[in-house]
Amino acid sequence: MKNRHKITLIPGDGIGPEVSKAATKVIAASGVDVDWEVVEAGAAFIDKYGTPIPEKVIDSIEKNKVALKGPVTTPVGKGFRSVNVTLRKRLNLYANIRPIKTYKGVESKYNDVNLVIFRENTEDLYAGIEFMVNDETAEGVKIISKNASRRIVKAAFEYAVNNGRKKVTAVHKANIMKLSDGLFLRTAEEVARDYKNIEFDNVIVDAMSMKLVLHPEKYDVLVMPNLYGDILSDLASGLVGGLGLVPGANIGKNQAIFEPAHGSAPDIAGQNKADPTAIILSSVMMLNYLHEKEAADRIERAVEKTLEEGKHKTPDLGGNSTTDEFTDEIISNL
Repeated sequence: MKNRHKITLIPGDGIGPEVSKAATKVIAASGVDVDWEVVEAGAAFIDKYGTPIPEKVIDSIEKNKVALKGPVTTPVGKGFRSVNVTLRKRLNLYANIRPIKTYKGVESKYNDVNLVIFRENTEDLYAGIEFMVNDETAEGVKIISKNASRRIVKAAFEYAVNNGRKKVTAVHKANIMKLSDGLFLRTAEEVARDYKNIEFDNVIVDAMSMKLVLHPEKYDVLVMPNLYGDILSDLASGLVGGLGLVPGANIGKNQAIFEPAHGSAPDIAGQNKADPTAIILSSVMMLNYLHEKEAADRIERAVEKTLEEGKHKTPDLGGNSTTDEFTDEIISNL
């Protein structure tokens, strides 16, 4: 008897509803039985709820434990905290995971990138503790704790063990921030001692920026504090064709949210030309999390075949296919 999964769906705004619809169609075609609980979040819903993230969104994810989320817009300069940051903090989704991989058929400067970035998701400068000292000076507080550092580094090593990865690299700036990043690095070194079969090294963040551009194929699993992870995961996305190809997951002890790395692209919303690849690949990550490996593998292979054959490509990939046409091609390749 097949498992039936109750999953929260947050379509988001901008292109979110279009790409979310594509993902749910592909999942349905794969044969996985999902009961979607749809909830609304994003800037488009502020007038309706008085906030971009109504409390019922949190309630739904706490109840269902797993969510698939489309991109959402956070209004600039209106006093609302980022929807993504709010979800990560409220649900303690401590691990942001982004696989970065080249695909045949997608124009890129590289053809052999296959790395995964683990980004600590709950602290660092993104804890949001900042204040005005006076009219001309602002201060932000960088928080690095041993507990959060150990948790994210351990998650990176466990992923390496479970997915046949060979090496974990800690990224830091401990040469300058000797206390905060120094604590992160020392903790990473301690955790690494428990994983004798996984190679471990560390690289300073500015050097890593250069190394990823020069030789991304040399890296396997990277783990780092929040700010560096935000920056380097976008840089790495550019190595393989852009954010439209990059899935993501935010994992906590009790809940998980899967979402594309890209934004809501309101300039092309409603035009049926958004690329759904990233959210479909995020669905693959979600299905693996739910132990639906057979369906996850079939969807991933179908995406790879569709991209390699190139008969249907959305405009961002150099084609002129619609979102629906691209999605239907993936389904035909299942």
